[in-house]
Amino acid sequence: MSDEARWFAGIDPSTPNLARMHDYFIGGKDNFAADREAAEAVLAIAPEVRVMAQEHQAFHVRVVRYLVEQGVTQFVNLGSGLPSELNTHELARSLAPAARVAYVDNDPVVLTHGRAILARGPRTTVVKGDVMHPAALLADPGLRKVIDLDRPVAVLLFGVLQYIPDERDPFRRVAELIDALPAGSHVVITHVVFDSRPEIAAPIVELYQKLLGHSEGDARSRDEVLPFFDGLDLVDPGLVYVREWRPDSPFGSDRPEKAWVLVGVGRKNG
Repeated sequence: MSDEARWFAGIDPSTPNLARMHDYFIGGKDNFAADREAAEAVLAIAPEVRVMAQEHQAFHVRVVRYLVEQGVTQFVNLGSGLPSELNTHELARSLAPAARVAYVDNDPVVLTHGRAILARGPRTTVVKGDVMHPAALLADPGLRKVIDLDRPVAVLLFGVLQYIPDERDPFRRVAELIDALPAGSHVVITHVVFDSRPEIAAPIVELYQKLLGHSEGDARSRDEVLPFFDGLDLVDPGLVYVREWRPDSPFGSDRPEKAWVLVGVGRKNG
C-alpha cells in the first residue's frame, strides 16, 4: 500500500502506532519513519525485542496447529494487529480447510488493512472491538455471522493484556469473556514480563506509556499474569516462556528467558 493510499484511508503516519511498530520488529514494510523511530528506541533498551517478535510468530504457528489438533476450527483473534505472512486464517486452513476466523481490533490502522486484505470470503471477517467490552464483541452481528458460539472457539489474546493497566480491571473483563464461551473453548494469552530483565522494566514501561498516552500501570510478573487463566485448565506445559511452549525441537527451548514473553493456553471444561 502506498503512502498516498494510507493517507486516503485516514491513517496518520506521523504518530507511532503499536501495530506498525510490531510490523517493523518482524521485518514488515507497513510502517513509517515515526514507527521505526519509536521501535528503535525500544530496541536501544532491549535489543532482543526483535528476536522475541520472531519467537512469537513461531509460537503462533505451533499453537494454531495444537488447537486444530484438539478439534477447534473457530478462532477469534482479539487485538489481531496488522496482516503478516503468518495470518491465523491461513495457518488454520492449511490444517482445517473449513476453519473460520474473526479478526478483532479497535485500531483504525489495523481495521483498514484487515478489511482490505483479510476479509475475503464468508469464513473470515474483521470487526471492531476489544477485550474490555466482551459482551458487545460477542454480540457483534459481523462476528456472529462467522463464529458459532454454540461450538468451541479459540480466543487469541496476543500481546494485548500487557498494555491494559490493572486500574482498568482487565482481569474482570477476561473472566466475563471466558464465562461467555462454550465448553471446549480455549484462550491463548501471550504477555511480556520482566522477571528475567528487571533492570529494563521501568524504561520500557515509561516508553510505552508515552506512546499510549497514559501514565498508570506497571509491568506484571508471571504470578500477576497467571490469574488471567482463572476458570480455565492450563494446558501443559503451563504458563511458560515462549520458547518453552511445545518447541518443535529440544533445542528450541534453549535460554528461554532470553525471549521474555510468557505464553499459556487455557481450556474451558465446563
